[in-house]
Amino acid sequence: MARSPIVFALANPDPETDVDAAQHLAAVLATGRSDYPNQINNVLAFPGVFRGLLDARAREVSTSMLLSAAEALAACVKDEQLNPTYIVPSVFDPAVPTAVAAAVAAAATDGRTDTEA
Repeated sequence: MARSPIVFALANPDPETDVDAAQHLAAVLATGRSDYPNQINNVLAFPGVFRGLLDARAREVSTSMLLSAAEALAACVKDEQLNPTYIVPSVFDPAVPTAVAAAVAAAATDGRTDTEA
């Protein structure tokens, strides 16, 4: 393993690497499990993405909408909160779906195409 690696062991319930061993070597570790920090779970994005699509009455999902969702999700972790054990917001953070929905709806209605994004 490289020095200070970033490890995303996302298979759930059994990550593709030994999380306990990687925890001592990785600079940042994320898994798909709730019993470790940095749980990467589709529940972080899907409710907000779908709400934003519905609010905008979008007929398709574009790359710019998904990138807007990712940026909104990332912005839910403030600079003062960001640390190796907190790189994504909690799945229980009530601000996440609202922020993601607003970003997706804005991207859906701003008239840009993926080639202009």
